[in-house]
Amino acid sequence: MLTTESTDGTHAELDLVALPVLLGTLVDDHLGAVAAVRRASAALAAAVEAAVPRLAAGGRLVYVGAGTSGRLGLLDSVELEPTFSWPPERALALLAGGPAALHRAVEGAEDNFEQGRIDIRCACVGPLDVVLLLAASGSTPYVLGAGRAARDAGALTVGLANNPGSPLAALAEHGITLDTGPEVVSGSTRLKAGTAQKIALNSFSTALMVRLHKVYGNLMVDLRATNAKLQQRALRLAMRAGGADEDAARAALQSCGGRVKVAVLVLRTGLDCGAAEARLDAFAGNLRAALAAPA
Repeated sequence: MLTTESTDGTHAELDLVALPVLLGTLVDDHLGAVAAVRRASAALAAAVEAAVPRLAAGGRLVYVGAGTSGRLGLLDSVELEPTFSWPPERALALLAGGPAALHRAVEGAEDNFEQGRIDIRCACVGPLDVVLLLAASGSTPYVLGAGRAARDAGALTVGLANNPGSPLAALAEHGITLDTGPEVVSGSTRLKAGTAQKIALNSFSTALMVRLHKVYGNLMVDLRATNAKLQQRALRLAMRAGGADEDAARAALQSCGGRVKVAVLVLRTGLDCGAAEARLDAFAGNLRAALAAPA
């Protein structure tokens, strides 16, 4: 039996406990998700290291999953643009059952191995792409089909599963096991297993963006300021990284089209926006290197 499907005997009378105890039990069990991802941190780091050159060369992140796993992959993909200005066309999510599966379960879709292969081929996955294969069980046919097609296409494959010895971990070039064990509610992998996948995806994609120079220090200087909240955040970032007061930072952002990195270069070097942008491009978006370069 899969460990995620086994019964946790310590919670055999879960339906009888007082509500505060019930909530405490559910919350505390998620600590096991943190521990599982921590145990897998070296494997995650190796996957990041392998993914960076492909993405730096123009590759895409392609998330593949069914049910909760598929929705978590979609969530990670859509958050990359506002946080890091990652182009949306370079973050693709494939869900078993298609877009309809985002809102409700599409029964049987996850069992279709061939559809996984078809969806990867239709997405024109190639050697520069990084394909994240997500399945709590580690044996979902749709995800395995997608993984087989992605490997055949020469893409880098990273598999995240919550059961040791899974077919998915064996298939992927970087098979990562997040061994969360049995759930408080037996078999409900939207709980601790899903939390572990979310933590792993957050950590993986954020580490990628840091290595791709989307972060300066720990400041998200490549954010896309698409609303009032993010515009205020961009202003604070420009003030902090640019060593400037509010008026100077606001003026730099306005003259540079709201691009924090370019505004910081303007504030720190005295270059105009065009020259600052050219210098940043010359250093592949690496703000630290652009600031260190001689005038």
